[in-house]
Amino acid sequence: MTQLDKVLYTAKTHTTGGRDGESRASDGHLEVKLTRPDGQGNGTNPEQLFAAGWSACFLSAIELAAARKKVVLPADRAIDAEVDLGTNGNDFQLQAWLKVSLPGIEHEVAQTLVDAAHQICPYSRATRGNIDVKITLA
Repeated sequence: MTQLDKVLYTAKTHTTGGRDGESRASDGHLEVKLTRPDGQGNGTNPEQLFAAGWSACFLSAIELAAARKKVVLPADRAIDAEVDLGTNGNDFQLQAWLKVSLPGIEHEVAQTLVDAAHQICPYSRATRGNIDVKITLA
């Protein structure tokens, strides 16, 4: 396991009730009702939160990779993320698909940025080898 040399940020949340509960951040910027992914409740589910967090982090990693390569990104860059919750035998498992949109960037250049971002992004690093991940260019 890789140890951190320096902690840049610590997210702190308090969650009660599991998938039928609520979670809030210690800084007050996040307060969310949680629900199961069956759509029966009036909150969000952990898979949606994971998709939002990963796609935001991955897009920032693309921005870092672009800055390093002196590539100007389009203002309308975006990622559509899908996180599937399923089973493998008796075990629950996730799989993910990140669909990256970099309009106006040549395909080869965009692919280079996506590949670099997949190495930079902490979410990508944490999931590598643990879940099935597809990353495509739109």
